Amino acid sequence: MGSYNESMKESARTDGNACDENAVDLLLVDDEADFRDSAADYFRRRGHNVTAVASGRAALDALAKRQFDVAVIDVHMPEMDGVQLLTRLRDQGEDLRVLMLTGGATVTTAVASMKAGAADYVTKPIRLADLEELIRRAARTTYLERDNALLREALTRTRPKSEILGKSPQIQEVRRLIDRVAGSDKPVLIEGDSGTGKELVARAIHAGSPMADRPLVVINCAALPEHLLESELFGHEKGAFTGASQHKTGLFEVADRGALFIDEFGELAPSLQAKLLRVIEDGVIRRVGSVKERRVNVRLIAATNRNLEREIEAGTFREDLYYRINVLKIWVPPLRERRGDISLLAEHFAPRPWTFGEGVMQALETYDWPGNIRQLANALERGKLLASDDQVIRLENLPREVLRISGLAPANVEPGAAFVANPTDLDSISRRHVEETLARVHGNKAEAARLLGIHRRSLYRLLDKYAHRHA
Repeated sequence: MGSYNESMKESARTDGNACDENAVDLLLVDDEADFRDSAADYFRRRGHNVTAVASGRAALDALAKRQFDVAVIDVHMPEMDGVQLLTRLRDQGEDLRVLMLTGGATVTTAVASMKAGAADYVTKPIRLADLEELIRRAARTTYLERDNALLREALTRTRPKSEILGKSPQIQEVRRLIDRVAGSDKPVLIEGDSGTGKELVARAIHAGSPMADRPLVVINCAALPEHLLESELFGHEKGAFTGASQHKTGLFEVADRGALFIDEFGELAPSLQAKLLRVIEDGVIRRVGSVKERRVNVRLIAATNRNLEREIEAGTFREDLYYRINVLKIWVPPLRERRGDISLLAEHFAPRPWTFGEGVMQALETYDWPGNIRQLANALERGKLLASDDQVIRLENLPREVLRISGLAPANVEPGAAFVANPTDLDSISRRHVEETLARVHGNKAEAARLLGIHRRSLYRLLDKYAHRHA
């Protein structure tokens, strides 16, 4: 035993002088103190992050607190041997590679180790430099397997890229800002009304960033209740709550080394605002129902149609979170402020062989589009559905509110009070438009919001505003 220990120390002296920037998070499990201490010291001096423990129970405790890339486990240990520990790790779903280490190799233990899921089986004595090379290979496999799992999950959550259309000075300014912020890894806040294309801006930022080959994961805060949103963002462990029948990877883990786009950011509940602040500050998350900390490197891109400074004054949004996310800001203008882009957008949503009848483009460019680009797209989709077989969108195929506000009544529509030319009170017109849309769908707010091209919560806020203003 003495000569073996001297060999380990000599290996550490001769090979342990360098430091490698590609550090591995290593768990070393061996009840032989001399080897454990020598190996841990060597690997630390090589630049790796090492946790060294003397038993299977201590290894499980360490794994409950943090994530490792590779574990080196001695086969022969009291109470819980290496094969039993490896079996426990696989049952718990730990996604690290395991190297089994033994001083007395037998075919039986080798076969048992490989069946339990060991990546390799190593016999002592071994030069620490040789063991390090095996650890590096195992770590590379761990990284690849994690990347593949995250990318597979990301494919179900991401959408194809779309082009930001427009030639107006306002949209050119947006493009200029995108180019300026894309190269950074700092958080970005995108502000603008519903339907203006904030997600397209987020995708353009990500596409121009150094992490463009990594996933951009998208989530809408307004689409989920608080407890489900927390699970989506941070993940959960099996049994964390009723219905949690298996563990779930959160979007922060899915987006690791990529970007996470959080839409309707202003809808975050206060408890989630606090958790999000911690992720931005130190990159640490915990799944729901877990005490294990996981470190992630995610660029956060947030979008909101709310005035967050007013929300801070009202006490519904954290000031410290606002300043953390508001490092780089882009304002996306509403469609009414970039009317010169409407014809280009219309031709995009109704491309050739579709054409536009007399007065249609004038009507589209006159209307204010409170639901912005989303509402314009819906209106043209409706126009295509109602058009005749000649693939021409005519005035009578447009929504009534577009015709009424433009003052362009088609010849085959009976004239009357429904069409008002040259409106001056846009707020009253907007209110009338919302109320008439609600009446048309018999008070169904979800359907009305869809027709208006706005989110349901935005509709609730409009109705609330009208009720207070005209009370």
